[in-house]
Amino acid sequence: MAELGPKLSRRRFVGMASTTTGACIVGLPKLASAQDTTLRETADLITGPFYPQVKPADSDADLTWVRGHRSRAEGQVVHLSGRVLTIRGQPVPKASIEMWQANAVGRYSHPSDPNTESPLDPNFQGYARLRTDRDGRYRLTTIKPGGYPTPRGDMRAPHIHFEIDGSVDRKVTQLFFPDEPLNAQDRHLLSVRRPETLIAHVENSRGSEIVARWDIVLTMG
Repeated sequence: MAELGPKLSRRRFVGMASTTTGACIVGLPKLASAQDTTLRETADLITGPFYPQVKPADSDADLTWVRGHRSRAEGQVVHLSGRVLTIRGQPVPKASIEMWQANAVGRYSHPSDPNTESPLDPNFQGYARLRTDRDGRYRLTTIKPGGYPTPRGDMRAPHIHFEIDGSVDRKVTQLFFPDEPLNAQDRHLLSVRRPETLIAHVENSRGSEIVARWDIVLTMG
């Protein structure tokens, strides 16, 4: 699945990212009004080749602990929350969210991941499935993924894959982090019309933990 939008120059992207850092999608009022709010839909991005072939038995909203293990996953912990909304600012309750990602060193738990020099983390869940509450809110805890080289010789910026199924709409996309040097050369992020809608807003970053917010906007819900 390829993004149809025109490609964005690196200079324009860096300028846009520095002025927005995701503010246009994260600075929403807690209770948006459908009468005076029109939001920008979150950009679509490819599913990618590493969607899990086998879903882990433990697929709850805390990816940093695997049920039955005594150690937490390696890497910087990310506490991510937000809302799933329509372009009119209405919450989307009971939306299904699937998310999957590489571990802290950029390795997926997938047999076709060629980055075998990077180790797997047996304590990292790597996949989660959850639903939004009646106000469209979601919350999860994970690890900030590492960037990694692709078979084409370029680098992917740290990102997390999402698939959202509302009552009407389905969206596949990816979340990125602000102020990442690799953002300016990630060909997937550069390919979309609204890259700012894919950048999380980091509210707090202290050592081993990050608190971030990202609202996902569907067309109709």
